[in-house]
Amino acid sequence: MAAEETGSAADGPGAPRLERRLGRADLKAVPEARRAVRELLRHWGRPGRSEIAELLTSELVTNALVHTDHDAVLTATVGTHALRVEVRDGLARRPRPCVPHADDGTHGRGLVLVQALADAWGVKTHSAGKVVWFELGAEAA
Repeated sequence: MAAEETGSAADGPGAPRLERRLGRADLKAVPEARRAVRELLRHWGRPGRSEIAELLTSELVTNALVHTDHDAVLTATVGTHALRVEVRDGLARRPRPCVPHADDGTHGRGLVLVQALADAWGVKTHSAGKVVWFELGAEAA
């Protein structure tokens, strides 16, 4: 469910955290972000949860790098019960999930996947752009 709030599901200041600056249009950052999230989540959650987190992270990172002309910042925070991933970019325009067309190849599916697989997700605009985020519970099926 998309939401406006940005409160973290993580457990506070000592929670494991990943933060990466992603260069404008640097699509090599996408697999690097996946690997970094995989490493962060090595011992977290039920089987399959980290793979979903990797997929959704790559979708948000790809969107930020392909659809904006700005750098982006990836932040992932692991709590005991949940993971929160945020991608901040410099474009204030809100993304919207849309139903992809068969002739679009692989385009247009990112936010649809986020909407379908995340326990919660949303967009928060601010003066210097926006943050698109999702949360996954560690034990959800």
